[in-house]
Amino acid sequence: MKRWLLSALALPLLFGCATTLRIPAAEDVHELMIAIRDDDAPAFDAHVDRRALEGQLQAMIVERAARPDAPAAAKALAIMLSGPVSRAAGGLLIQPEVFRAVADYYGYRPGMRIPGVIAIASALRSLPDGRVCATRGRGGPCLITFADEDGTWRMVSFDGDTAMLRLR
Repeated sequence: MKRWLLSALALPLLFGCATTLRIPAAEDVHELMIAIRDDDAPAFDAHVDRRALEGQLQAMIVERAARPDAPAAAKALAIMLSGPVSRAAGGLLIQPEVFRAVADYYGYRPGMRIPGVIAIASALRSLPDGRVCATRGRGGPCLITFADEDGTWRMVSFDGDTAMLRLR
């Protein structure tokens, strides 16, 4: 009986460490997914770090330009223009409707029952640097990553297949 009681008391402590980041993050992830589903740009913007996502776009442009088979002049031009191009692309791509397939993947479709915070938290993985990511299935790779910025968890990177992102 004592072992059972000790186990019952220890269980919340074991899971508490893992969930201290995930539960508050899940609430903001939930709000972001609702904003995407409802095409609510102000709510979407409140849960997205545009600068970080544009930085990710810029890094992708530079990475592609740095391929060994790219001409030196093209590399230099791509690197020089990567900042303005990523900001312009960010203006087009960092919109709720572009991420609709991501919200659909997590069950945020019109007419469907919306997942609860605990279900969302179970789809989040705590990362060593204090961020959390929403995974593609239990133990799967990260799809989107969030960081706590002044008490609000914001999407800071999209790590999934870019085919999930759709322009109208």
